[in-house]
Amino acid sequence: MRRRSQTSVDDTPAPTDDPKPQGKGRPTPKRRDAEGKRRQPVSAPKDRKEAYRQMRAKQAAEREKARRGMLAGDERYFPARDKGPARKFARDWVDSRRLPSQYFLPFSLLILLATWIPWPMEVRAQVLNLVIAVGWPIMMIGVLFTSVYVAWKVKREVAQKMPGESLRGVGFYAAMRALQIRRLRFPPPQVLPGGKPVQPKR
Repeated sequence: MRRRSQTSVDDTPAPTDDPKPQGKGRPTPKRRDAEGKRRQPVSAPKDRKEAYRQMRAKQAAEREKARRGMLAGDERYFPARDKGPARKFARDWVDSRRLPSQYFLPFSLLILLATWIPWPMEVRAQVLNLVIAVGWPIMMIGVLFTSVYVAWKVKREVAQKMPGESLRGVGFYAAMRALQIRRLRFPPPQVLPGGKPVQPKR
């Protein structure tokens, strides 16, 4: 028989100076404790009426958030027709100017109110004839020329300043905004007449 080698191999690992503890360094949590942490309190509705009430409250909160975002000029909350740099340029261009077309609706309202005033018959006829024969045609011509000019000018400006942007509908968008009363425009104006930015309300 061969004699067994006298050299013995020590399989014990040599000690190291690495201070990092072996394993996780903390006790394993119990299963019920881990499951308890994962559980979240759920306020399930008691009935359909309660579920409907919760849904209405959630929708109201979302609408209020969207309204605040739109009033602040946050484009994330704008409808698709108002999004994009070309539409924003069109809005700012119109809002920074006083255009004849924006007085069309107030002028129409004044005419309507004038017909309700109990004028004497002769005065009433003279006022209506003057408005119909002179005032109304002048206003309509002004609105027509202003709309055409605004649409042409805005499209031209967008084409020059934003070559990569689509011009589809931009002119019409600007012309329709120019017809609206400034206080009723949506999205709300972000610039004042003259081009200065609107100061946020505190």
